[in-house]
Amino acid sequence: MQITTTTKNDTTIATLAGRMDAMTTTEFDRWFAEQQAAGNNRFVLDLQGLDYISSAGLRSLLAAAKQMKARNGSLLLCGLSGTVEEVFKMSGFLTIFQSFSSVEDALQASGA
Repeated sequence: MQITTTTKNDTTIATLAGRMDAMTTTEFDRWFAEQQAAGNNRFVLDLQGLDYISSAGLRSLLAAAKQMKARNGSLLLCGLSGTVEEVFKMSGFLTIFQSFSSVEDALQASGA
């Protein structure tokens, strides 16, 4: 999995590409911990380039969302499509996460 990061108005925008599974979630977890250590509390995750997400990936995103809630931060998703969107729907995770069609929509919703 590749993670590309940009920042706009104190919001970290991360574009995830590839597969988010048991082998690659540790990479996301490490990246997220580094971002928090740097003081970042507002995130938009662009999942448009994600080809696959496993239950391990869902758990990792859920843990990140819980950490943001505890820190009064935010974690918004965008770009869900195809199989990844289906996994989110079937697992009920779309009731847990706010999801938007584009990065711009997510940024607007976050106030960035």
